[in-house]
Amino acid sequence: MVTVKEEVVWAALGDRTRRSIVLHLGEGPLPVGELATHLPVSRSAVSQHLKVLKAAGLVSEQAAGTRRIYHLNEVAVMALRDQLDTFWNRALSGYQDMVEQPSKDNRKRREADRAR
Repeated sequence: MVTVKEEVVWAALGDRTRRSIVLHLGEGPLPVGELATHLPVSRSAVSQHLKVLKAAGLVSEQAAGTRRIYHLNEVAVMALRDQLDTFWNRALSGYQDMVEQPSKDNRKRREADRAR
């Protein structure tokens, strides 16, 4: 079951600009101004996106003089990775079970062949 916190995190990542911010911060901590140079939105818009990512727990900030330096919250990113791993493991396991299970048509043919 997905928790409210998980819903907030996935909703935050539902926006293309916020995903781009996360990708840039994955390369290392950056101030808002530098993030804005990599994105097709204003510095003010980047600040608003960072606010959403921060509320979701994906991003943290650190004061450096008059600037704020943003970085990814590694614990939150690892939690996302765990969720994705769980999702894909279940999906692939279900697929494997389906593939390995003989189809009804094949079973009927084998039964008909045995009856002859």
